Amino acid sequence: MKTLLKKVLKRWEVFLLVFLVLEFVVFGAANPKFLRPNSIMNSIVNYISVCIISLFVTLVMITGGIDIQAPSIIGLTSIIIGVLWSDAGLNIWLAVVIAVAVAALCGALSGFFIAYCGVQPMVVTLGGSFLYSGLALLVSSMSATPAYQGISGFPAKTEAGQYVGFRFLGKGTIFGIPTQIVIYAALILLCVWILHRTKYGERLYLIGVNQQAAEYSGINTRAVIMSTYVLSAVSAALAGMLLTANVNSAKYNLGSGYTLAIITAVVLGGTLNTGGKGSILGTVLASLIICILRYGLPLCFDVSTQNLDLPVGIILVLVVLGREIAGQNMLSRLFRRFRKPN
Repeated sequence: MKTLLKKVLKRWEVFLLVFLVLEFVVFGAANPKFLRPNSIMNSIVNYISVCIISLFVTLVMITGGIDIQAPSIIGLTSIIIGVLWSDAGLNIWLAVVIAVAVAALCGALSGFFIAYCGVQPMVVTLGGSFLYSGLALLVSSMSATPAYQGISGFPAKTEAGQYVGFRFLGKGTIFGIPTQIVIYAALILLCVWILHRTKYGERLYLIGVNQQAAEYSGINTRAVIMSTYVLSAVSAALAGMLLTANVNSAKYNLGSGYTLAIITAVVLGGTLNTGGKGSILGTVLASLIICILRYGLPLCFDVSTQNLDLPVGIILVLVVLGREIAGQNMLSRLFRRFRKPN
C-alpha cells in the first residue's frame, strides 16, 4: 500500500492537480467572485480552442514532433466557413464540412513533408503557419465584407431566445453546461481511448522512443506520424468552428496568438519535447491551469490582459529547464562537487 501511494504521489499529474487546487484557493481568497461557477465555465469556454488543440498536439509530440501551425488553421477554417456561407450561399453545415476537409489536407501536406521527406517538424510547421495564414487572408479577400470587420450574422436564436443550429455549438448549453465544454469532455475521452486503449496509441509511444526500432518491428512509422498532423489539423478546424460560432464572427486571424499556450499546455502536461512520453490527463490539467491563471490574474490581481503571455512563457521555460536538469542529474552532480574535500 505504501509503495502504491509513493508511486501515485510521484506522478506528475498529481503535482498538476495540487497546483490547480492551489490556484482556486489563492484566487478565491483574493476575490470571492472568482469562485462563481458560471464565470469559471465561461473562462474555460473562452480558452476552449487551446484546450482542444493541445489534446491532439500531445499525440504529435509523443512521436517526437511538434506542431505550431494549428493556430493558423483556426483562422483558415473560420474564414472558409464565413465566405462559403455568406458569399457563396452554401448551407452552413456544408461549409463546415468543406472547411474541415481543407484543414485535413493542410495537416496531410505538412505531415507528408515531415514523415516522408524528412524535413524537421519545426521548420515545416513554422512554414505552414505562414502559408495557411496567407491562404486565410487570400480567402478573406474573396468576401464582400472587409477582412478587418469579419463575417457575422450566422443563424442564431429561435423566437424563444434559444441558440440553435451553428450558433448552438458556440453559445448553447446541454443540461446547463456549455456545449463547448461537453464537446471538449467527449474529445478527452476519445483521446484517452486512442492513446491508451488502441494499438495506434502504442505505436505513437514506440515511434517516440525509437522510430528506427518501431520501423523494424513492422510499424509503418511514416503513415502514423503523418496521421498525427492530420488529427492535429482537424482539431484546429473544430476549434475554429467553435470559436466562430461563439463570437459570431468569421475572421482570418482568429486564434493567431494561441501557439505559446498550446505548446506550454502540452509540455507542462508532462509530454517530453523529445517524444516517447506523455498523457492526455496531464495535458488536460495543464490546459486548465493555464486557463485559470489567465482568468484569475486580471480578476484578482489587476494584471493587464496584454501581459498574460509572460507567466505562461515563464512556466514553459521553467518546465523545460527543470526537466533538462532532472534528466541529466545536474543538481546531484553539483552537490557532489561541493562535498568533495579540497
